[in-house]
Amino acid sequence: MARKKADKTAAFTMFNVTYEDGTITSNRRVPNEQLDQSFGDSLLDLARTAIQQQDNEIAARSQQRRAKIKAIVKA
Repeated sequence: MARKKADKTAAFTMFNVTYEDGTITSNRRVPNEQLDQSFGDSLLDLARTAIQQQDNEIAARSQQRRAKIKAIVKA
């Protein structure tokens, strides 16, 4: 019997992030659940909030703060 292919919808959206100190990170993944625009927020504002949360979690573990986000672009 042939197997049915799984429906593969993108669970993440990728963003490139530039920080104020000139550091660039590529392909930062943000779960699509965090990008719900039903309240009128822009996609990039929601992505900025999610990426800042990720950076805060990483900083808590490594005890090294990241610079502030300067720009975000959808990859």
